[in-house]
Amino acid sequence: MTAYIVRRLLLIIPALFVVTLIVFLLVRLLPGDVIELMVSSQEFGSKDALPLTIDSLKHQLGLDVPVYVQYGRWLTNIALHGSLGKSLWMGTPVADDIAAGLPITFELGLLAILTSLLIAVPIGVYSAIRQDTLGDYLGRSFAIFCIAVPSFWLGTMVIVFPSIWWHWTPPLQYVAFGDNPLKNLANFIIPGVILGMVISGTTMRMTRTMMLEVLRQDYIRTAWAKGLAERTIVIRHAAKNALIPIITVVGLQLPLLVGGSVIIEQIFNLPGIGRLLLQAIQSRDYTLVSGINLVIASFVLLANFMVDLTYGFLDPRIKTR
Repeated sequence: MTAYIVRRLLLIIPALFVVTLIVFLLVRLLPGDVIELMVSSQEFGSKDALPLTIDSLKHQLGLDVPVYVQYGRWLTNIALHGSLGKSLWMGTPVADDIAAGLPITFELGLLAILTSLLIAVPIGVYSAIRQDTLGDYLGRSFAIFCIAVPSFWLGTMVIVFPSIWWHWTPPLQYVAFGDNPLKNLANFIIPGVILGMVISGTTMRMTRTMMLEVLRQDYIRTAWAKGLAERTIVIRHAAKNALIPIITVVGLQLPLLVGGSVIIEQIFNLPGIGRLLLQAIQSRDYTLVSGINLVIASFVLLANFMVDLTYGFLDPRIKTR
């Protein structure tokens, strides 16, 4: 087991290298250049600003060298100094900007995952044990609805229509948890439920499919023949074995969760790293984009690693060597 954990952790390093390299190159291929944006902006283009030329600005920001040299410097700073660099626009440490937004995105993601599981697992299990009934049809229709509806559209509708019909809008002014826990929770309830509902559709369908497969196994028929209660058969014997593919689906949804949080945070004015990433891409802040991507990729890879470790707990037949 120890050798398996060490081997999996070591495999994360080359995966991070490939992901960061791809993003480091792709963000520089986007139309528009950060130097052009800075020169054309009011800060660098007004008469009162310092007369910085394009060449001197590139030298100041370290962009006057080839891309592979920039990437090497960035990796060296991480390996030797533990630094993700500084924002090209604000000059603030990237690590500080990420540390300020990460708890917000984590709170939103945790609430979304809990909402997704609370919706998907009970409905999926009920649809399986009541196959081809009205409840099953309603559950499957709701799952298709959750898959088909985009989170940004649903979030926009939640803001627009209540404001028109009832003159009410969800809280759009972020309040920190330390300042007022109840108002902080009010900031996250609606966006968390929307994001969780959207990602619950796939989990719901997978839960139903796996429960139907498990319920057809011979040992389940034996349990029915022994006269065990339905609750005991479903919870103790069927659900545990059906959870393994479900956990895999939840793990694979983590990148989608991060991607969805970018739009949701923008709509509901939540200053998380999703919104920070969108702003960094728009302003071509290469250092900030690379730092956020490294943190997100690390989180997703570690989450998938933890998902793999849970397999051995849920199913003793799975060996981790």
